Amino acid sequence: MLTFGRELCGDLATAETREWLVTNGIGGYAAGTVAGVLTRRYHGLLVAPLNPPLGRTLLVTKLDETVYTDRYYSLTTNRWVDGSINPQGYRLMESFRLEGTTPIWTFALGDGLLEKRIWMQPRENTTYVRYYLQRASASIELSLKALVNYRDYHSNTQARNWQMQTERIPHGVAIHGFVEAVPYYLLSNRGEFQLHHDWYQGFELALERYRGLNNVDDHLCVASLTVELSPGDSLLVAASTVRDPSLDDKAAFMVRQTYEQQLLFQTPALSKKQDSGLTSKAWQQLLLAADQFVVDRPVVDEPDGKTVIAGYPWFGDWGRDTMISLPGLTLATGRPQIARTIIRTFTHYLDQGMLPNLFPDAEVIPEYNTVDAILWYFESVRAYYAATGDDALLNEIWPELAAVIDWHQRGTRYNIHLDSDGLVYAGEPGVQLTWMDAKVGDWVVTPRIGKPIEISALWYNALRCMEQFAGVLGKPVQDYKTLAQHTLIGFQRFWQGAYCYDVLDGPDGPDGAMRPNQIFAISLPFAGGEAGSPLLAPDQQRAVVDLCGRELLTSHGLRSLTPSHHQYVGMYGGDALQRDGAYHQGTAWGWLLGPYVQAHFRVYNDVSHARTLLGPLVQHLYGGCIGNLGEIFDGDAPMTPRGCFAQAWTVAEVLRIWRLLDESED
Repeated sequence: MLTFGRELCGDLATAETREWLVTNGIGGYAAGTVAGVLTRRYHGLLVAPLNPPLGRTLLVTKLDETVYTDRYYSLTTNRWVDGSINPQGYRLMESFRLEGTTPIWTFALGDGLLEKRIWMQPRENTTYVRYYLQRASASIELSLKALVNYRDYHSNTQARNWQMQTERIPHGVAIHGFVEAVPYYLLSNRGEFQLHHDWYQGFELALERYRGLNNVDDHLCVASLTVELSPGDSLLVAASTVRDPSLDDKAAFMVRQTYEQQLLFQTPALSKKQDSGLTSKAWQQLLLAADQFVVDRPVVDEPDGKTVIAGYPWFGDWGRDTMISLPGLTLATGRPQIARTIIRTFTHYLDQGMLPNLFPDAEVIPEYNTVDAILWYFESVRAYYAATGDDALLNEIWPELAAVIDWHQRGTRYNIHLDSDGLVYAGEPGVQLTWMDAKVGDWVVTPRIGKPIEISALWYNALRCMEQFAGVLGKPVQDYKTLAQHTLIGFQRFWQGAYCYDVLDGPDGPDGAMRPNQIFAISLPFAGGEAGSPLLAPDQQRAVVDLCGRELLTSHGLRSLTPSHHQYVGMYGGDALQRDGAYHQGTAWGWLLGPYVQAHFRVYNDVSHARTLLGPLVQHLYGGCIGNLGEIFDGDAPMTPRGCFAQAWTVAEVLRIWRLLDESED
């Protein structure tokens, strides 16, 4: 349980930078700030995927609460475009805590104490809000105003003359945003909603202003509810696309509790040898965070298909992020069956030797502009097989794996092909293919056309995987051995004396910028020499690890560019041009801490040292999105969290490395 008192809750500047997240396993979520103030367009009580796992739509924004005893208490905090904060309900917060993934607030109302908690029903677009009067010397009157919407979660609303349709139904209200809209519902287990149609205009979204985006939003007050609560009484409100969700508050919450308890129960325990402060409590919180990213994606012949949401609040599922995250989210957490399902799900999307980069919200056809997603797929399969010995799956997907190698040899989209030196060439003007994929209009910030170092490291790793898989299945192995040996020889071109070039054979020659991508030549199992024939010699590996540590390592990840480079940007912020211009030009990435720690451990074999490198990022569970880990951080101190407040591969890499270090001592 993560708990905070008035030192956080009573300070608006702090409480509005701490966020919470609950999810439903099909792409939907609810999120907000501890203070209760809306700071993002993405905040809301019910953001529902109307085309799961995408098509996410803000339906119910918030409940504005007022309590009357012998005086009025507003529990709500709103910031308006004129700069005012009214009401200021955060002043009444006595504590905030996280139980599992459930955020819980307590409000002090004289001698009364009112608890509020929020959770989502697994695999259902239903968010529950429960109010419980813990103590009071007399009954209270609790009034709620329901603010709703019906818009894409990337957008803003200007009310104008938009008339939503509402109707009373048993226990609540049915809401129709417009004629063709999916209906949704507000229901309660006591009291009767009164219908309204009042637009609340001019909510100020501070973080959207910081991001250079539209920072004003409007929401419709569609209904109100007033009930009397005596000490020990509770009120349950459900916001749902389901007409008749359970309104039994104890039973509904038990579903969430049971789900999370089963999740923790099936996960292998940590070793008791750990001495770095990485506690089992933090481990369990990360396990719950990991589950928030795994969602359903049904496909033909795989109705129970799974995928990974790359990050909340705004990312969908990306091929690259899914494959990088798979080992940590599923194997390190003791859920190999989910890993198997994800691997099979994505096999349906293989095309011309490539996996999709992303699945757009508004389109059916995925985008294939990535060179590395398919290469990370090989590493996910290797990790899965190492954990399970599942020959059946290996045999099933072997033809697709072999076809990928063939496609790279003869060439596929975007000039991706194996060159004569055994290295993979990729890129065309105007296209971003590696994980450093920022693009604003026609400007590709880090095009990396040519032979990016991590791509050839991944290619070599994939070839060694194929050599292993072929041996297991009784297939010919020599061709893969020969290709791998050719890449091993060609890879020596990356060494420039003290560290590695980032890209070879680009339009302007080799790129010698000091970036973190070279760490994969050590961290990837076969590239680093787990089974012999490493890409870099031991002294080269040590030099890379040491230099990355001195130049790129921060408390929360690796910088994407050394501060000594003339294009380094140490703070991430501003409009899209400024933000994307900094995204891979110095911004620190949490997920990169995983490969760095693995590389450090491979070079120095020092478990205690390696664990200390994870500690500060684990402490981030108490900052940003409480109970989760964020995407990026400023490269300059104090390394403020930026970007998505909850990122799959950050959580995954901490779990994966934590488990790897733990098992190294068994």
